[in-house]
Amino acid sequence: MQAIIITQPGNAEVLKLQERKDPEIKENEVLIEVKAAGVNRPDIIQREGKYPAPDGVDADIPGLEVAGIITEVGSKVSRWKAGDKVCALLAGGGYASKAAVPAVQCLPIPDGLNFQEAASLPETFFTVWTNVFDRAQFKSGENFLVHGGTSGIGVTAIQMVKAMGGKAYTTAGSDDKCIYAETIGATKAINYKTEDFLQAIKEAEPDGIDVILDMIGGDYTSKNIDLLNPEGRLVIINAMKDAQSEVNMKKVMAKRLTITGSTLRARSAEFKGDIALKLEQHIWPYLEKRSIKPIIYATFPLEKAAQAHKLMESSKHIGKIVLSI
Repeated sequence: MQAIIITQPGNAEVLKLQERKDPEIKENEVLIEVKAAGVNRPDIIQREGKYPAPDGVDADIPGLEVAGIITEVGSKVSRWKAGDKVCALLAGGGYASKAAVPAVQCLPIPDGLNFQEAASLPETFFTVWTNVFDRAQFKSGENFLVHGGTSGIGVTAIQMVKAMGGKAYTTAGSDDKCIYAETIGATKAINYKTEDFLQAIKEAEPDGIDVILDMIGGDYTSKNIDLLNPEGRLVIINAMKDAQSEVNMKKVMAKRLTITGSTLRARSAEFKGDIALKLEQHIWPYLEKRSIKPIIYATFPLEKAAQAHKLMESSKHIGKIVLSI
């Protein structure tokens, strides 16, 4: 098979197209002929040598999500068969023409979506569901804040929260991005470069925010705590600004806040399979009705993976970046 290899830790230029041996599947896995693969920020961190792959996963082939056609199924796989079109969450190895993945981490491609659109779904949809709806127990009628509203996570979270009966707020780094976030369902988007998002959201929601999904960390943490209402929940999934934060514990105690966080990549196939079932039940119908839409900013051929990474690092994009194979 063809695969993009991290030849050594470094900048985007270390990504090279090479031939690799086809993966062999285990009894609970399927082999996918990959047609498209999503590009995500963890891929960049892995390329830089700062995010090692879990044990048993090719450490030098990035890629956490794919879409394609199943060509082989393991002896204990009952749901899928050769010829089925699926998208799947991987622990790595997605930038390749073939990928082996636990069968439970596959989902049917929603009706009306092509392979590129389907490949843009798993990583962000799994991440948002497990953190916002499972960990934070978001409920219809609550309000919600996600930072980075036009990132892959942001556009997914805004649409999912709105579809599930919530009100979404967000921050973004330009007026154009803020306008876009509002067109896909955000009640209000704040340009954090020109406004104080703490003050702006307090004016919009004087009683506070129920659930916050944060990828920034640093000084955002104390502002998030100030924004949360009593019994509010803060979920941290990255710390792009700084992993160290100052927290006023008296505020946490007084408002009975929950502060939690998670990473998904190293969790078990069973854990990810449970998320897949919930997505298929609760979210896939919205995708088929197109009330939730995949948002793709750019598509690159596999051999142009370095260009895709450079675009992501520029933060100019809105939504997802995809490799076509």
